[in-house]
Amino acid sequence: MIKIGILGDIGSGKSYVARSFGYPVFDADKEVSKLYKTNKKIFKKLKKILPKYFGKFPIEKYQVLSAILDKKENLSKIVKIIHKEVKEKMRIFLKKNTHKKIVILDIPLLLENKINNKNYILIFVQSKKSEVLKRLKKRKNFNQDILNKFKKIQLPLDYKRKKSNFIIKNDFSKVTVKKFVKDIKKKIS
Repeated sequence: MIKIGILGDIGSGKSYVARSFGYPVFDADKEVSKLYKTNKKIFKKLKKILPKYFGKFPIEKYQVLSAILDKKENLSKIVKIIHKEVKEKMRIFLKKNTHKKIVILDIPLLLENKINNKNYILIFVQSKKSEVLKRLKKRKNFNQDILNKFKKIQLPLDYKRKKSNFIIKNDFSKVTVKKFVKDIKKKIS
């Protein structure tokens, strides 16, 4: 099984690129959302270390955002608790898809949390900063402070680009992304 990790900036189009391959995708952001809604164990851990923010289950997005905005160290506390569960969900996903030729890992902190190994094919999604910011501002819960805090826990984009086997220059057009994906699939098959 070939494991492809998708890297790039927040809002660069990583999830769209991941889905464009046509193979099973492990979407860490979706998994985190599900965990907040369904996992009481996570709720109890968060309530224990950050009781001021987590008062009731299921966990609502505003609770998480409030904790992150209030103190910068809260983000790393939350990530530490969530990361363990996301890693387990990924293990289950990989086991379920062992018969697949390729799987795509759409995990924002793939390198930061040392989830990848040297056998993974890494693809960096590169997009113009101005276009990314324009797209992010259209999101329902866009918050510049939250964005800045998440960027601080991420490795520099140049580092991620250098670590990658391929670069997709995303201009947010389906034609461009499909062309890059087709070329990459030919090279790795």
